Amino acid sequence: MLSYITHSPAETHALAKAIGQHIGKGTCIAFFGDLGAGKTTFTRGLAEGLGLPDLVSSPTFALVNEYHAPGCISVYHFDMYRVTSPEALETTGFWDYPAEDSVFVIEWAENIEEELPEHALRITIAGSGDQPRTVTIEGNDSLADFIG
Repeated sequence: MLSYITHSPAETHALAKAIGQHIGKGTCIAFFGDLGAGKTTFTRGLAEGLGLPDLVSSPTFALVNEYHAPGCISVYHFDMYRVTSPEALETTGFWDYPAEDSVFVIEWAENIEEELPEHALRITIAGSGDQPRTVTIEGNDSLADFIG
């Protein structure tokens, strides 16, 4: 388990960018954290680290946003806030996306925790408002070599 403190959205973005530069296809990132914790800010940095030029936005009303660019790994950014059962997850088409050829980013992963892949990188962001954030990463301690 790795733990970091970020003191601003810019620091959260920078941490995520560093992670994005060192992950690959088939990565599933499962976010845990309250509303306003910085999950979408983190995803913006992650996408930038992967080389994606798209402006990342919250998938709250779309359920999933897709980010693609030539020569880059695609990102599928899911919002599971309203998904509360395996049956509801099935109706989203979640299983139809190409997990092995892309990066999955899942906000509100606690709502589908039992359905998450075993290899999911679990990122918990604690804090809100102007408070510093504690970012806890479980599932890939080798990232510590890259994001000191």
